[in-house]
Amino acid sequence: MSEETYVGAIDQGTTGTRFMVFDRAGAVVSSAYETHEQHYPEPGWVEHDPLEIWANTKRVVSEALEAGGIDAGQLEALGVTNQRETTVLWDVATGKPVYNAIVWQDRRTTERVERLETDSLSETIREKTGLEPDAYFSATKVEWLLENADPIKLERARPQDVRDRARAGEVVFGTIDSWLIYKLTGEHVTEVTNASRTMCFDIHTGAWDDDLLAEFSIPRAMMPEVRPSSDEETYGSTDPDGFLGASVPVTGALGDQQAALFGQACFDAGEAKNTYGTGSFLLQHTGEEAVTSEHGLLTTVAFQRSGEPLQYALEGSIFVTGAAIEWLVDVDLIDEPAATEALARSVDSSDGVYLVPAFTGLGAPHWDGRARGTIVGMTRGTRKEHLVRATLESIAYQTRDVVEAMEADSGIEIDALKVDGGAVKNSFLCQLQADALGCGIVRPVVDETTALGAAYAAGLAAGYWESLEELRANWTADRRFEPTMDEAVADRRYERWGDAVDCARGWARDDA
Repeated sequence: MSEETYVGAIDQGTTGTRFMVFDRAGAVVSSAYETHEQHYPEPGWVEHDPLEIWANTKRVVSEALEAGGIDAGQLEALGVTNQRETTVLWDVATGKPVYNAIVWQDRRTTERVERLETDSLSETIREKTGLEPDAYFSATKVEWLLENADPIKLERARPQDVRDRARAGEVVFGTIDSWLIYKLTGEHVTEVTNASRTMCFDIHTGAWDDDLLAEFSIPRAMMPEVRPSSDEETYGSTDPDGFLGASVPVTGALGDQQAALFGQACFDAGEAKNTYGTGSFLLQHTGEEAVTSEHGLLTTVAFQRSGEPLQYALEGSIFVTGAAIEWLVDVDLIDEPAATEALARSVDSSDGVYLVPAFTGLGAPHWDGRARGTIVGMTRGTRKEHLVRATLESIAYQTRDVVEAMEADSGIEIDALKVDGGAVKNSFLCQLQADALGCGIVRPVVDETTALGAAYAAGLAAGYWESLEELRANWTADRRFEPTMDEAVADRRYERWGDAVDCARGWARDDA
């Protein structure tokens, strides 16, 4: 066996699962990826099969190790990063889910969230959790599952209510990090950034909040133990008799957006990154201070290292960006996402067309669960190219919505925004973003920073890397994009974007 050792990262996202192996320089040694099926049982509902996700996880880990000629024993640690808020309940006796995972995009609990406003609980939730009450987060998903999942059929016994078994700790809750760590190690834990996305976790005390658990009728016995993002004590180790054939410690986990912040080496207060995936998520590190947003952003946990205080961030969560490009494929306007760059470049502008991709409502800073996708400004002369360009521009404009709110909250101007995710391979989009924001856009050499961040968290805890400074030295820019558009023109187009957003708001009604 080679003396070389590595750190592996499982990156479980909304559309698929990736496993990446990194060396000490933070370079990718090997990787593998597998998509999973999206289930839409009702309008506005989105589900995943947790068992399919687990099967894919095992497959991509095995494939990446084989492709790199790496033995599992060469892995010094494993990290996990995951789609946040997506909710799984499972039976600990069988290790099987009681229902499909309810995905973060799912809107089935919108009415329940609206009742929180009526019951004047929204401010309490904001103060404790840093979150804007929304169906996006896990709490109402857990509540729905406890009320609607089929009774569990026990051998030689009558079916038993899921809630009864949850009270006994026999049915447990986890976000996807917790589900995967359980399947890897047998331990029922989560880490602090994922806990902070449930709407049940007090980000100031660093603990589950009994009052919020009671509000959503969630038994405390079903909740996982909360651990640091980079955990020297480990979350547990893989079974040497399991699929890996080795005992590898799982020492790091982060929700995907916090993982990207960590992977982009945004370790100091004021540093910011934007990840362009299915949605886009812009985080600005605020250090040990949990900055309260007055402009529709979230206050969230950025990361925590073993024995150190919580680090916080402001976050703007944009629900649909990359998914808007996928929609262009779905409706046959383009054959593949890569086609957007050439089509958008072929026209000078969107010719007054604006597309607001509020397919699952609007996130930060608007928080309108009843907004829906809208196209305005079309004429008989509108062509496919204009719609494609308007879609890319919508990504840039939604990001400016968040940046303006973030600068107002933090008092720190963002003069350079680090970007990552699949969409940033599109240089035209990066230039649109620079023009819309009027600031530099910096794309790193390693753009899979979500997996890299999970690897860094795991490797730090295992002693594979010694310090944050060592990780910062690994970070390298691929290209910086500077604004080229006249500022007055950019402002005028952005102002018109606001008019289009107004058209999209409040569209979905129960009587429609």
